[in-house]
Amino acid sequence: VGGPGRGVPGPGVRVDFRPGTPDLSLFPRSAWAAAQRSVLARLPHRALGYPDPRGLPELREALAGMLARRRGVVADPERLVVCSGVAQASTLLGFVLRARGLRTVGVEDPGSPEHGRLFASTGMETVWLPLDGEGLRPEPLAASGVRAVVVTPSHQFPSGIGWSAGRRAALLDWARAVDGYVLEDDYDGDFRYDRAPVGALQGLDPERVVYAGSVSKSLAPGLRLGWTLVPEELLGEVVERKRTMDLGNPVLDQAVLAEFVTRGGYDRQLRRCQRAYRERRDALLAALAEHLPGTGVSGIAAGLHVIARIPARFGPPERFLERAAGAGVALRSLEEYGTARPADGDVRLV
Repeated sequence: VGGPGRGVPGPGVRVDFRPGTPDLSLFPRSAWAAAQRSVLARLPHRALGYPDPRGLPELREALAGMLARRRGVVADPERLVVCSGVAQASTLLGFVLRARGLRTVGVEDPGSPEHGRLFASTGMETVWLPLDGEGLRPEPLAASGVRAVVVTPSHQFPSGIGWSAGRRAALLDWARAVDGYVLEDDYDGDFRYDRAPVGALQGLDPERVVYAGSVSKSLAPGLRLGWTLVPEELLGEVVERKRTMDLGNPVLDQAVLAEFVTRGGYDRQLRRCQRAYRERRDALLAALAEHLPGTGVSGIAAGLHVIARIPARFGPPERFLERAAGAGVALRSLEEYGTARPADGDVRLV
C-alpha cells in the first residue's frame, strides 16, 4: 500500500490494502541504530543548539546530491528546506502563497483529498481539475483562474499514470503565463519496476516548480522527515515561515538521516524495498487473476498501489466492498478520490 494519504487499520481488519502506509516491518532498525550511534559519537556540542530553519547543512548537501542523482532535480542545497514531510511542505507553500494574495489552489481530479485539506488549513480553497490518460487537461486548467496547482506527475495518485511529455510542458507553459507555481508531490518517485525512472518535473523549470518529497514511503512516516526545493523568489518567505512554525526539525534526526544517506544506507534500503514491493505486486496480480478473473489492473509499473477494475458480475460496488470488509479486507473505492466517477458498472478499487 502507499500514496500521499494516511492509512490507519481499523478494528477487525486482517488485510489492509488501503493506500497510505508502507510496510513498517521493512524499517532498517539495525542500520538506523548504527547511524544514531555514529552521530552521537561525533556530533559536537554546539550542533545541539537551535538549527538553521532550512535544516542541517550536511543533510541538505546529502539530500541535494541524492535527489539530483536519483530524480533529476536541480538541487541547490541553499534552496532545499528540510521539513516534516510533504504535508508541512504543502502548508508552508500555502501560507506563503496566501500572503501573496492567492486564494485558490488546483488539485488533480481524481487525486488525494489530503492535498485540498492541507491547503484549506492555510485559508486556501480547492479547485478540482480533471485528468485524462496523459495528465492534467490544459483547457479546464486555463479556465479555472488558479495560479497554483498540486500535481503527482511521475506516478499520478491514484490513477497510476505517468504524465506525458506534452502535458508536462503544457503545465509549465501555463505556470509561466499566469506567473504561477506548481507543487510537485513526488510521493513514491523511487519505486519503479517495469519501466525506466521518470525524472521529476522540477528539473524542467526549478523557478516554477516547488518540489517535495519525504522518507515516509522509503523508511517510515513516523520519522516526519521530508524536504522541499523552493524557487529563489519564494525561498526567503518559506524559510521564515518554517522558522516561525517550529524553529526547524530535530537536529539528531537530521544528522542520522544525513549519515544514512552519505554512507549508502538509504540506497540499500530503497533496493530492499523495491524487491519486496515488486514481489508483493506480482503476488497480488496473480491472486486477482485466480480469484477475480477478468479484473483489469493499471498503475502497476511503479509505486505502491494499483487500480483494480473488478468486473460488474461480482456484484454492485457497495455490496463488493461490504463483502470484503466482512472478510477483514480493507479496500478503498476510486470514488473516494476527487469528484470523478466510473462511467460503467465495474468496481474500481485503489
